[in-house]
Amino acid sequence: MTRESAGNSGDDGYSVVYDLDSDCTVDDISHDTPYLAEINGIVDYGVFVDLSDEVSGLVHESVLEGTYAVGDELVVELETVRDNGDVAFEPIDVDDYAVQAVSHDYALTGTDRLEANVGEQIHLEGEVVQVKQTGGPTIFHIADEYGVVPCAAFEEAGVRAYPQVEVGDVVRITGTPEHRDGSVQIEVDGLSKLDDDVAADARERIKAAIEARAEPHDVDPLIDWPAFEKLRPDLKEVAQLLRRTVLEGRPIRVRHHADGDGMCAAVPVQIALERFIADVHENDDAPRHLVKRLPAKAPFYEMEDATRDLNFALEDREKHGQQLPLLLMLDNGSTAEDVPAYETLAHYDIPIAVVDHHHPDPEAVEDLLDAHVNPYLHDEDYRITTGMCCVELARMIYPDLTDELRHVPAVAGLSDRSKADAMGDYLELAAEEGFDEERLQDVSEALDYAAFWLRYNSGDQLIQDVLQVDSDDDERHEELIEFFAERAREEVDEQLDAAMAHLEHEDLDNGAHLYRIDVENFAHRFTFPAPGKTTGEIHDRKIEETGDPVITVGYGPDFAVLRSDGVRLDIPRMVSELEEEVPGGGVSGGGHLVVGSIKFVKGKREDVIDALVEKMEDAEIDEALSSAAPIDD
Repeated sequence: MTRESAGNSGDDGYSVVYDLDSDCTVDDISHDTPYLAEINGIVDYGVFVDLSDEVSGLVHESVLEGTYAVGDELVVELETVRDNGDVAFEPIDVDDYAVQAVSHDYALTGTDRLEANVGEQIHLEGEVVQVKQTGGPTIFHIADEYGVVPCAAFEEAGVRAYPQVEVGDVVRITGTPEHRDGSVQIEVDGLSKLDDDVAADARERIKAAIEARAEPHDVDPLIDWPAFEKLRPDLKEVAQLLRRTVLEGRPIRVRHHADGDGMCAAVPVQIALERFIADVHENDDAPRHLVKRLPAKAPFYEMEDATRDLNFALEDREKHGQQLPLLLMLDNGSTAEDVPAYETLAHYDIPIAVVDHHHPDPEAVEDLLDAHVNPYLHDEDYRITTGMCCVELARMIYPDLTDELRHVPAVAGLSDRSKADAMGDYLELAAEEGFDEERLQDVSEALDYAAFWLRYNSGDQLIQDVLQVDSDDDERHEELIEFFAERAREEVDEQLDAAMAHLEHEDLDNGAHLYRIDVENFAHRFTFPAPGKTTGEIHDRKIEETGDPVITVGYGPDFAVLRSDGVRLDIPRMVSELEEEVPGGGVSGGGHLVVGSIKFVKGKREDVIDALVEKMEDAEIDEALSSAAPIDD
């Protein structure tokens, strides 16, 4: 029995009389406790009373005084429950009492025990996380302490059942688990919205259980790397946020930079989330509907992408009753350029988490983010790539993935040309899995090539086959990386054969070589490699050729991409200075300290490039400093 309060006081011995809810049963009543009853029948040997729809009994005439009529209220106590189920009550005198409601003490079945109760009526309490109207029943997705289950309630074809119930309500469902399309679904017999203290208690119970289950797994790092350990608490925070989001039934939208490191970051996290969702949700389609991975060409969250994401999210809420998603930004999202897009999502209270290794603008973005991982926040730098971070993040979410991911940090590091001290350890780890450095380089080239032609498509199965994660076709993997890597190198050679004759060279006063190329007019457009990669390939060849400090600039009508080895550039700072020094230039951009991109208005290109060269000429030479990442296209 559930009571708001209980106790004895006053000369008559009682101050509270309990009124059973209509669904209460005999199991909810106790001896020596006063209950409010209503007379439903009078016979020679007494009166019959109802305490609820399920509880009725006899008050014998030997204990009655006075006269009664059907419909009169009577305060009674339980006398006995006979072996045949008959219940006897006796009246008691209570003056000036307060009535206290009693709700039925249900024996609840959690979503973790549905399979064992298929075909049996059960009771379930949980929060509504999605309401979808089909051409037949209304499907309520209910989250309790253990998982999420679809519950089908039928009013009539295409008509909304229980229209008073919305996403976020806490409900009690009576129904029967049944198999539907390979999953367990509850066929609803009754659904009631819990109110006030009962709802608050259930919500608190569910919240506490979800927080416990959301705790990330404590996995040992793949390699011993002290610099990386500084980031581990922040990664655990993101892992907990993502696991909680899954347990709450909220969708997750993963945005990532469309290059090798970005995909090495996003694919492991996507698969970890999908597998965790499959464990939590009874609906087999849930992983496909609740996680969307979307590549982004720009090294920041563009308004075009943000408004498109928001529009899709609002449509999904309208069509499918989904909650608005959490946005997970990978390998971008740390800079002031992201702020307008973030502020757009803030109007709808969409949570945002970022894992990135580009030079951040923490003061600009921190108030807009729910979690932020970036090596620069811990006095480290871009040599810790986002892919390296996200492999550990994926393992915290779903550690059973570990054996499939051991080679991925090495691919991420090679894709971003990381000179991190830990690269040797990552290469050794990958070699233990059969990935020598040549094969890893091929995977990196294949990822970049596939990403270019996929453009805005995630290419889930193709990328998984190339990366050989969640893919068991070794032969296809070998054929794909051989084909894509060979095609990538051939097309790079074709591009450079056309471009190198137009390369401009200048010896800077600080001793560095400056190479410039107009990639708009002297490189093939709209084909692989893109301007950023073209600039990077030229840069790598000049480094190998000269062995000296080198800066390479590839520019078009309104953009420039930069690479530097052996020259201490601070590209984010240079961009900030150019914004002030070139009035009307519309300068923006950023990136790593020695790798970055700049945008400007077409008419100011000459002024911006000249001012940029002056800054490069004033930069210090530091041969220990080398570019560690590909240019952001």
